[in-house]
Amino acid sequence: MDYNDAVRLEKKYFAQLFDRLPLLITSGKDVYVFDSQGKKYLDIFSGVAVSSVGHAHPAVVKAIKDQAGKLIHASNWVYTEPQLELAEKLTKLTGLERVFYSNDGAGAVEASLKLARSVTGKKEIISMEKSFHGRTFGALSATWSEKYRKPFMPLVPGFKFAKYNDIESLKKEITDDTAAVIVEPILGEAGVIIPDDNYLQQVRELTQKKGALLIVDEIQTGFGRTGEWFEYKRAKIKPDILLLAKGLGGGFPVGAILYSGFDYKKGEHGGTFNGSPLACTIAKTVIEIIEKEKLVVNSKKTGKYLIDKLKGYKTHGRGLMIGLDVDDGKKQALKLIENGLIPIYSGNTLRILPPLTLKREHADNIIRKITEVIPK
Repeated sequence: MDYNDAVRLEKKYFAQLFDRLPLLITSGKDVYVFDSQGKKYLDIFSGVAVSSVGHAHPAVVKAIKDQAGKLIHASNWVYTEPQLELAEKLTKLTGLERVFYSNDGAGAVEASLKLARSVTGKKEIISMEKSFHGRTFGALSATWSEKYRKPFMPLVPGFKFAKYNDIESLKKEITDDTAAVIVEPILGEAGVIIPDDNYLQQVRELTQKKGALLIVDEIQTGFGRTGEWFEYKRAKIKPDILLLAKGLGGGFPVGAILYSGFDYKKGEHGGTFNGSPLACTIAKTVIEIIEKEKLVVNSKKTGKYLIDKLKGYKTHGRGLMIGLDVDDGKKQALKLIENGLIPIYSGNTLRILPPLTLKREHADNIIRKITEVIPK
């Protein structure tokens, strides 16, 4: 199949949902992907911050083969070892007490909203302006952008928004009926917007004062993306509920919700595929790779190197979660693709989210390719 075949087949058979980049990707290896013509690209978006340990990592490939040869699915009617081993791993890594799995980030958001309403008995959820939490009905109700929300109104009642990085705005919105405040520690889809250093601490203090739960959405920032295991640890807070996905599976669809001090009632939530042996084995392997290869430290160092070397451009970010402001996001992204880099863009911000395995020589290649086609 070539690129033109892919375009034709999508138009005929596939839902017309995506404004795709002009690429048919057929394989990948570490930080590189290859198109149908064999052209090599440096992947600087990792499938939207997903391929945390690169493409086709040998340990991940082996884990998939080994587990698929034993047990792919069993359901939550029975116990499976990988599910419980990963739960133990995640609780030790995060300091939270319990885990439930989802198949993606939006599923984790849905689970958290149900849990918050169930354990508090309250109905109100406060999210942030410019936030993005997903496209299912509950997650969409917590997502700010009108372009995602408007076609599906009315959404789930009880949601409202405060200004991001503005504790006074949140103080005006929070009430005694607020079940939870949900916040991204860095706004990803909005263009890598970083709040003030004390913002998450202020949100944590306010929610505790008002008896509301704090849901921290680290679906995009977690597992070393920002040069820390998790941003809430950088802020020295502890959320009531933590949301994870994307980098957790290294490319395989899996998410998780972690929490402490309360739990669901039997039957309040569930899912046929949630926490499958295959998904949990892969996620556990990804975490072990991040630990063994010291990819959190690498993310911090290599991300700082990239930002420092891109001096003269409008860059902002932490670790390997970087925004580069340009005059026309789509136009500049297409120019970079022609030059062998694959970014994504949010408006006029190019988002640089490479695998955490990115080395200094790869970073130098990124810098060279950017400076070749994008003026300062």
